[in-house]
Amino acid sequence: MNRLILSLVVLVAFAVSSTGTVAVAQDHGHADHAEGVDHDHAAHAEEADSDHAGHDHAEGADHDHATHAEEADADHAGHDHADHTGHDHADHAESKEFKAGDFIIHHIADAHDIHLFGDVHIPLPVILYIEGHGLKVFMSSALEGHGHGDRHYDASEGVSYTMHAEDVVDADGVALASAGSISAAFNGQKLSVWDVSITKSVFGMLMILSIMIWMFGSIASQYKKNPGSAPKGMANALEPLILFIRDEIAKPSIGDKADKFMPFLLTSFFFIFFCNLLGLVPFLGGFNITGTIGVTIVLATLVFLLTNLNGNKHYWGHIMWPPGVPLPVKLILVPIEVFGIIMKPTVLMIRLTANISAGHIIILAFSSLIFIFGNGGEAIGAGTGMGVFSTLFMIFMYGLELLVAFLQAFVFTLLAAIYFGDATHEPAHH
Repeated sequence: MNRLILSLVVLVAFAVSSTGTVAVAQDHGHADHAEGVDHDHAAHAEEADSDHAGHDHAEGADHDHATHAEEADADHAGHDHADHTGHDHADHAESKEFKAGDFIIHHIADAHDIHLFGDVHIPLPVILYIEGHGLKVFMSSALEGHGHGDRHYDASEGVSYTMHAEDVVDADGVALASAGSISAAFNGQKLSVWDVSITKSVFGMLMILSIMIWMFGSIASQYKKNPGSAPKGMANALEPLILFIRDEIAKPSIGDKADKFMPFLLTSFFFIFFCNLLGLVPFLGGFNITGTIGVTIVLATLVFLLTNLNGNKHYWGHIMWPPGVPLPVKLILVPIEVFGIIMKPTVLMIRLTANISAGHIIILAFSSLIFIFGNGGEAIGAGTGMGVFSTLFMIFMYGLELLVAFLQAFVFTLLAAIYFGDATHEPAHH
């Protein structure tokens, strides 16, 4: 059990370090539009009052105040307000146009804060190492901005930070910054930034790490206190899964050396399974940990290292110089086998990322249909009808996603065990 916990810590540590700067800016509503409307109305009112007062006093008492008021009101209503309404609200309507693609990517991507609902966000620490300025730490709530645009933070030491909402390229098409990344500048000069922030995926992995250490630590202490007794509570719930992995995956695939790889197999199975389940909890930030490419890269890399570092002479002999194969065929077969060493863990990575992300994308796509058919509230009947259909389909998809959460953890563990078995298999002696 100690080896299991140790392997879990190592796995999460590598996964945390791999997440990098994959984050997107969160939408904080349309407060900027509201501010713009209030400002325009206030400015217009001041201008109207100023013109009115100046005209009255300049013309004298003989001027008809009632007539002037009517003219001013008519002018205000007929011209300025019409222009304001027709222009500002038209622009706002265009900016408010629903884009399903942006909506889906926004919810499955990593972020520097956790969006619960509406404008409720949980900020996370932004940790940056800036060459020449040292380590900088602040909360993501310090980044100011609304909507889907860039967010900015001007620190007191003169360094300004920008979280980019979109990819930034120069005139030659060279990428300067990716969407969700944070850049820094000092007196207008761009600085080199290393981002090691606690993003949403990192926070989720640390939470899963804490839960798994507590769970397996409790199970281990229970077995130590009551050796030979029937498991109870949490141990009783998890023991069938542990025995299933040992007896149905590890031993048939690896053989006598299965115990050597059991800590990693158990860790990877429960880590992937719990991460998948966390991503299905509604109103909890929309975690997509195993759909983040950095996490799956680390998992695939660990499988690659464990497979090839434990490979015996028989394993490497069949890859580098297959026995009993004509020389011309060997020249073709060896590059393919070497390429296969890399492709096996790569397939694991792509399969896990694609299958988990696909489920979230399908659910979000059917959510988007409600807004598309509703047409911004103008087609209430169509929106309501599609809402009922989408809700029923999403309930079905959630049930399917529960199956996929277990299935993907099982497939990853099974294929990893098969690779370990191939690397450690000893030839039969006749």
